[in-house]
Amino acid sequence: PWILRDYVSDTLDLTNPAVFRDLSKPIGVANERHARDVKEKYESFEDPTGTVDKFHYGTHYSNAAGVMHYLIRTEPFTTLHIQLQSGRFDCSDRQFHSVPAAWQARMENPVDVKELIPEFFYFPEFLENQNGFDLGCLQLSNEKVGDVVLPRWARSREDFIQQHRKALESEYVSTHLHEWIDLIFGYKQRGPAAVEALNVFYYCTYEGAVDLDAIVDETQRKALEGIISNFGQTPCQL
Repeated sequence: PWILRDYVSDTLDLTNPAVFRDLSKPIGVANERHARDVKEKYESFEDPTGTVDKFHYGTHYSNAAGVMHYLIRTEPFTTLHIQLQSGRFDCSDRQFHSVPAAWQARMENPVDVKELIPEFFYFPEFLENQNGFDLGCLQLSNEKVGDVVLPRWARSREDFIQQHRKALESEYVSTHLHEWIDLIFGYKQRGPAAVEALNVFYYCTYEGAVDLDAIVDETQRKALEGIISNFGQTPCQL
């Protein structure tokens, strides 16, 4: 999960609960201002065919495209990203170019619900454009996209990983991580508790939601398989 919310301070104070994200809430409503909009979207959604259940988020917190997004500088994910984008790099502004900017995107956009990947806690190399890929320039600043921009409290890529790992293993996260596990793996994953927690995703992401073997039309089955593959999959419920 995203575990921190402070990416602007000069130093990271892990004894201060205010620097941590609220792990009891899905990333889509980590900014409380989004809660009302997300709830209204769920309540107003209606599928005339009755196939698609109500949902809070049309995208998912973990999928193949999200992994490629974060690992765009590291092969083979660079090549996979280019293939996904029809033979070119995605628009520079949409690429993963800055850790603080990525968190700010979660704060401003409830549609973007990507959580983190394990590499954020052990693999500093993915933050460096070691291969010198031409990732273009940002539109507003015209700044060239190269290595990932780090929070001010990180002196280097290695320091970022070390402090981030320390934050993951901190007393605060140890005390609250079970709340996030409830959302992803546990009783708030589906059913009434998920609705109340604003934690319902597109129906195809859930185990057993679609019986692919029962679909006779091969084109329809392949299309559904593609949706499931691209959207991401919610883990089996504990």
